[in-house]
Amino acid sequence: MIIGIDGNEANVEKKVGVSVYTFELLKHFRKAASRDLRFIIFLRHKPRYDLPQQNQYFTYQVVKGPFLWRNLFLPLALKKRKKIDVFFSPAHYTPRYSKIPIVVTIHDLAYVRYPEEFLKQDLYKLSHWTKHALGQSEKIIAVSQSTKNDLIYYYGINKNKVKVVYNGFSSKEEQSKDKPTILEEYNLKPGKYILFAGTIQPRKNIQTLLHAFRLILESKPDMKLILVGKKGWLYDKIFKISRELELNEHAIFTDYISNADMATLYNNASVFVLPSLYEGFGLPILEAMSHNCPVIASERSSLPEVCDDACLFFSPHNAVQLKDEILKVLNSKTLREKLITKGQIRVKNFSWAKCAHETLNVLKSGAD
Repeated sequence: MIIGIDGNEANVEKKVGVSVYTFELLKHFRKAASRDLRFIIFLRHKPRYDLPQQNQYFTYQVVKGPFLWRNLFLPLALKKRKKIDVFFSPAHYTPRYSKIPIVVTIHDLAYVRYPEEFLKQDLYKLSHWTKHALGQSEKIIAVSQSTKNDLIYYYGINKNKVKVVYNGFSSKEEQSKDKPTILEEYNLKPGKYILFAGTIQPRKNIQTLLHAFRLILESKPDMKLILVGKKGWLYDKIFKISRELELNEHAIFTDYISNADMATLYNNASVFVLPSLYEGFGLPILEAMSHNCPVIASERSSLPEVCDDACLFFSPHNAVQLKDEILKVLNSKTLREKLITKGQIRVKNFSWAKCAHETLNVLKSGAD
């Protein structure tokens, strides 16, 4: 069997979200490659040094094209490769034309639920290209039951066409002790900061977290709030709220940071908060749990599904409730240890090896 894959999402320097998903799957597909199971990874540019090394059963094909890559150049390349049994698109977009059976992964429908948070050109691509991909594909992978439900509700997709395959996760390794840590860089003390990780955009509901944190400072003036993530659509409004609340040096926006620095922050945070209005999965929750960091999450979309009973929940627009839940964790060692223990149990249900294995099963069924 020969499987073709669009590997472009993994072929980037800073891997977050869908890039991590594609990268992790490629690593496990490389391990699974054999004479009877071959992979051809299609890329716009030559593979980066950190992508899995190719061999006779796992190879890269660079398809050059300055524009319309998925509409023109990729379909032409696939037409020449007549022996591919199935083609996998890990992130919404599929080749415009293909006689090869296609499987696509849909991560979320945020562009449907919150269209105002997307640039017009991005919204157009997501709306039209995803609709095309859903109609074109033999099988569809959803990263959560919540995402599957959205596909059925908004697109009328037959439920039997959609398979839920949960994301995996990887614990992040800290850097060597002989180097300055991110704690020193931002003057952070272990257990004296609240942590958030995600793109800085309104859908992440950071504004509610900022208001809750303002209330927390009234009784915990030595606490800090660390917000990790690249600037997204309308990020300036969130920065403005932080200034209006006079959080100043208490709320720190770090932008993108390395995996090693992220590990350090998880390991030393008092609590991790994901207040999102909508998530297709919510990978940072599992990362936090794996680093013995208690979690508080919004009760929306996929988050209760991923967390189960291993975290505390709050209504996403209720800053006072969020403040109360955070203070429960800060003030109770017993509760903190209970959440950490449940988190350690919960994360055992998720792995990239399991995700890759189940994804392969869907790909094989899509080729039949």
